[in-house]
Amino acid sequence: MIPEFLSKFQTQLEKYKLETVKITATPLEKGKSLQIYDSKFLGKPYIPKSMVYPKDKENKPMILWAQINFADIAFLAGYPTQGILQFFVSAEWFDMDDYKIIFHDDISEDFQTDFSFLTEDMYEESPIYSEHTLSFSKEAEYGCSEDLRFDMTFNGKDYWDFYETLDKNQKKEIDKIIDGTGHKIGGYAYFTQADIREHDKNRKNDLLLLQIDTDEEIMFGDSGVANFFIHPEDLKNKHFHKAWFNWDCC
Repeated sequence: MIPEFLSKFQTQLEKYKLETVKITATPLEKGKSLQIYDSKFLGKPYIPKSMVYPKDKENKPMILWAQINFADIAFLAGYPTQGILQFFVSAEWFDMDDYKIIFHDDISEDFQTDFSFLTEDMYEESPIYSEHTLSFSKEAEYGCSEDLRFDMTFNGKDYWDFYETLDKNQKKEIDKIIDGTGHKIGGYAYFTQADIREHDKNRKNDLLLLQIDTDEEIMFGDSGVANFFIHPEDLKNKHFHKAWFNWDCC
């Protein structure tokens, strides 16, 4: 809901409105783990018995950063309504060039249960420190100052110049609707540096598939953020293997 003090900008803001699914990630107690089909950060993935576990360029097992079971999520236009989407990344993840995004449209097949090859040392450099259970809520966003798609001005001022004219309570209110931070699916993307899509004409229209932000038990470099993007046509056709990964930090 747009706050009263922004009512004169409502028509403009409505043009920027996007739906997003916000993710609340709660670390599990040590020694506990989620079920195979559950949405999660880290943990054991759903892997059909007929499938080879994902390997990196060194032929080493990848780490499951995130698993999203779309049955857990309220309908988000353009995104699947069922199936499991997985984000696997090499233990040597810093260069952003060794990852796999896998979608299981059908999850009825018998699954693997032996993950003894996923040893503790593999997780030493992981930016996600512990397994998390995920909960989801669909919300509306009206922009993010770091996202290239948001270029609105407020009485001739850019977003940050306008922000500095607000009082403390107004800043809290605007942060609720114009803020790309946090874990999420869809909506506006957040960057600590700059929108990586801005200088690549082939990626300017790509959508946010998943964002994992720094949190209590998650840290990308120095309070950074990780984003996975996908072209709208690839999302429509469920070509998730074409999605791409970026992260940055302060």
